[in-house]
Amino acid sequence: MVEYSVRRSQRARRVRVSVDPQNGVEVVLPQRAPERAAAEAIRELWPWIERRLEEVDRARAAVAARGATVPYLDATLALRPERGRTRVHRRGDVLLVPHGDPRPALERWYRRNARAEIAPRLDRAVEALGTSYSALTVRNQRTRWGSCSSTGAMSFNWRLLLAPEDVLEYVVWHEACHLLVLDHSPRFWSLLGRHLPDYAEPRRWLRRHGQTLVL
Repeated sequence: MVEYSVRRSQRARRVRVSVDPQNGVEVVLPQRAPERAAAEAIRELWPWIERRLEEVDRARAAVAARGATVPYLDATLALRPERGRTRVHRRGDVLLVPHGDPRPALERWYRRNARAEIAPRLDRAVEALGTSYSALTVRNQRTRWGSCSSTGAMSFNWRLLLAPEDVLEYVVWHEACHLLVLDHSPRFWSLLGRHLPDYAEPRRWLRRHGQTLVL
């Protein structure tokens, strides 16, 4: 069997298992669940876990193949380390990054840019839909690319900037349409299709390659 970590959550109502490149195999237990429930979940879901681990290996290989570059929407940016630097600065298609492990500084840079990339796209979408939203936040959700609350609060994952631009556009429109239809009923998909007819391709891309959207 594979090594796995266990995390208890006050919000969890059932045992959940996740597999991703950053955290490996993790079992989330409700507060009152017995410890043995983690091992039982691993045994029960082992065929699914094996498939997910194979996907993770492919995702890690894809990330390693980038070399000293990172994706930014439809661009590929070269990383240039500089000693003494603490913040990331973009110069054309080059990112000046701290020497050593630049990932913490890179994440901060992507987070700063995410709002600037997402806000105008969201504003255009809600204007076309004839609606509005109450708030916009940028987060690092582990399992979600975006969300829309019943109060109109919108949240997006900064890692979408590691995807092609049409994927970001799809997620923005997806969440914007939830302002009018909160579920995934045929009415929702019809609304999305009217405004973004080619949404199926970026949706498929995100399902296939979402695990590669890491630094």
